[in-house]
Amino acid sequence: MRLLIIGTLGGQIGAASQIAIQRGATVQQADNIDMALQLLRSGQSADLIMADVNLQIDDLIRSLERERMTIPVIACGVGNDTQAAVRAIRAGAKEYLPLPPDAELIAAVLEAVAEEFHKIIHADPRTAEVLRVADQVAPSEASILITGPSGTGKELMARYMHNKSKRKNGRFVAINCAAIPENLLESELFGHEKGSFTGAVARRIGKFEEANGGTLLLDEISEMDPKLQAKLLRAIQEREIDRVGSSKPVKVDVRILATSNRNMEDEVSRGNFREDLYFRLNVMNLKLPALKDRPKDIPILADHFAKKYAAANGVAHRPLSTQALDLLVKHGWAGNIRELENAMHRAILLATGEEIGAEAILLEGASATADTGARPSNSGAAGETTDAGNLVGRTVADVERDLIIDTLLHCLGNRTHAANILGISIRTLRNKLKLYGEQGLNIPQHGDAERPHP
Repeated sequence: MRLLIIGTLGGQIGAASQIAIQRGATVQQADNIDMALQLLRSGQSADLIMADVNLQIDDLIRSLERERMTIPVIACGVGNDTQAAVRAIRAGAKEYLPLPPDAELIAAVLEAVAEEFHKIIHADPRTAEVLRVADQVAPSEASILITGPSGTGKELMARYMHNKSKRKNGRFVAINCAAIPENLLESELFGHEKGSFTGAVARRIGKFEEANGGTLLLDEISEMDPKLQAKLLRAIQEREIDRVGSSKPVKVDVRILATSNRNMEDEVSRGNFREDLYFRLNVMNLKLPALKDRPKDIPILADHFAKKYAAANGVAHRPLSTQALDLLVKHGWAGNIRELENAMHRAILLATGEEIGAEAILLEGASATADTGARPSNSGAAGETTDAGNLVGRTVADVERDLIIDTLLHCLGNRTHAANILGISIRTLRNKLKLYGEQGLNIPQHGDAERPHP
């Protein structure tokens, strides 16, 4: 495990580092958040971050999300500052670790966070069969294409396979091809030299070089522009890349995993995806079933998310009532595990009794809405009741805008999930949101709770 420690931790940095090293971790240290981000940007990635609770943990986590760095954070502090610990957990920290460090406690926390980050929670035979195949092919060097509906856990499966592979001690680097504008994706993948384009103020290592010796996940690869697909194919075939602005190739040794929520054969036939690249990636295809097709996973996942968000919001864990569980099992789950997670987050906020009752379960497609005074959405796609009277006299553009914003709010700012529900590409959604932002609208960000917008 690669551990990055941020802050001085009240003089306890040395002791904490030594304990982590004794437990097999490779440790780096940065005095502040800016220095830590510079380390991460330079290609010195981490599997886990321990940060001084007195730092701005919320700024750190927002920066990681904004720069597409998926790294769990543990907050650490000297003494017993309960309020600081609660603030850190609410900001998104996975755990709070008191200092001076206790060797067994640090070891337990490191193992627990690492397991949560990579563990696939399941109880259904269909999921067990997919994992059996994953275990069988993970030790190979073959490229694997992981497909399935949005929200089924494709990136988690990729991490699982990396940890079962011969490259498990190397880096796992993920890049979301749908979340990065086309003109920046090439630089993100292959890196760039100083001065190679406007804004390139220094050399930056790309994801291929960062993943050297490990695994590179190309998430939502079907969204990649065909022109860039040709450069990607060359990089995979030749095992070398060209930084933007450089004439000197760089040799790389990476194992490629890729994901898509689309039918890739259809994308090839339509000319949206290169056939030769498809065959290069699709040595083996792991197909993740939709949540509705693995019903025995629903209760165990719901309980997992209930515990997670009870801890994040500083409330006691409540079990699900029989009626609430029945609602969850019978629901269609168009958004799959991500939708279930959002539903349980809302349920934790709304539950009032000793159990999470059916009244706290707000689901897409349900006829009832929470009595919060919020304007109901006009979106059938987002699962709310359509009232034709509210549409008369409104322009198509206005209705479309409200539908998109309401759906994004419903998805807690998750753009991939919202695009899937709306039936549009992530690229189209980005363009719409850019337009709305220029018009002065408040665009929901990742993690925003549902709320009415002006």
